[in-house]
Amino acid sequence: MRSATGPGTARWSVLRVTGPSMAPALRDGDFVLARRIGPERIRAGDVVVARHPGRADGLLVIKRAARRVGAGWWLLGDNDFVTSDSREFGAVPEAAVLARAVLRLRDPCRIARIPSKDQVLD
Repeated sequence: MRSATGPGTARWSVLRVTGPSMAPALRDGDFVLARRIGPERIRAGDVVVARHPGRADGLLVIKRAARRVGAGWWLLGDNDFVTSDSREFGAVPEAAVLARAVLRLRDPCRIARIPSKDQVLD
């Protein structure tokens, strides 16, 4: 995921999705509007932006928060065929979960809420 405005400390960020792990809800090239929130406000099913726990370069990932695990979150992509998620790198510490994705931006004329996983599969 690439940041268009940077994850920094801003309350809102626009981030570009790269890769197929969140398809079909989010596609490669989509943008998301993400809001920085505290870890206590994350709920299972939220699409979140987090720092990859195994990368020192600060790589950001966008995944669906599946469940709380100890002091962290088990994050999964919506695309079951791509395993670049907690199945590969384990639970992500709460402090590494930075924001919740609020809107999907495919192009300036098509702004839409990010569907739940159930809505995508219907």
